[in-house]
Amino acid sequence: MNNEKASVNLNDIKLQDVIDIGFLQKFQDNFATAIGLASVTVDTEGTPVTKPSRYTRFCNFVHSTETGDNRCAESHRKGGEEAVRLGKPVTYECHAGLIDFAAPIMLEGKLIGTILGGQVLENFQQEEKYKQIASEIGVEEMSFVAAAKEIREMSNTEILAAAEVLYVVANNMAKTWYHEHKLKNATNILNESLSQIAATMEQLAASAQEVSSSQNNLNKEIENVNIMSQQITEVLEFIREIADETRMLGLNAAIEAARAGTAGLGFGVVAEEIRKLSTESKQTVSKIKSFIDNIQTSVTNTVRIGSDTLSVTEDQAAAIQEVTASIEEITALAESLNELAHNN
Repeated sequence: MNNEKASVNLNDIKLQDVIDIGFLQKFQDNFATAIGLASVTVDTEGTPVTKPSRYTRFCNFVHSTETGDNRCAESHRKGGEEAVRLGKPVTYECHAGLIDFAAPIMLEGKLIGTILGGQVLENFQQEEKYKQIASEIGVEEMSFVAAAKEIREMSNTEILAAAEVLYVVANNMAKTWYHEHKLKNATNILNESLSQIAATMEQLAASAQEVSSSQNNLNKEIENVNIMSQQITEVLEFIREIADETRMLGLNAAIEAARAGTAGLGFGVVAEEIRKLSTESKQTVSKIKSFIDNIQTSVTNTVRIGSDTLSVTEDQAAAIQEVTASIEEITALAESLNELAHNN
């Protein structure tokens, strides 16, 4: 797992993703009515995502022709670019002489939309200017002049203050959603990490039980080795006793030989006893070999169990590393959550 999953790709975010357009429309309409400013919200392509609020009759005239509509679009584009450059609302004079504003909606420095509005005058200018504009965009001059006289007059300071209100509300809405979305992603990863830790700990517990079982088997094999060693000791003791008896018989045979001279009956008896002891010694040697074979088998089993124990121990080490990595990830996520909490 990777902490990058908690990040949101800003390139994929659209204005409609971060703001309740229905709520924004209602707020925009009420604000326009209360303040007397027209407004509309557009995406990064300049496409409206809300319906225009309180558009003036003057601007409706302008948008009624292709030339006027294109001129408005160009004015909005320049105003929007300036707002993005400065990262705050700006006011500007449109091509028709009205005062407009552009308030950028941004997330971590990236533009996701703009609130455009205004359509007011600081003061009414000479009729000739409006007649000239009407002629250029192709609308009836006197009707256009009459519509211009209806436009509300406001100071640039009042317009900028109103734009600032829209800017703060829209950007807080976007930031709130963004932080909530990041918080949800971080929480999901946190839950996944905790589940992974739980699963890993279960594996660790199972491995520990396996180690315990392997260790018990190892102890049994070692006990078998001890028992066999004792048996070997007994056999070796028996061989020592046989060697002692053989030595005594040899001594007795020598004495008998000295006494009997040519009479060899005693020698025959002694020789027979020695042959018996020799046979028993061979049998004892076979037993020793058998015991040694068993010891070798037991030692082999001991080594194998030791290898299994080592393998399980390595698995435990890997599991512990995985738990450590998960804990580190949780720590990073906790820091992200803390940062989000302080930013709200």
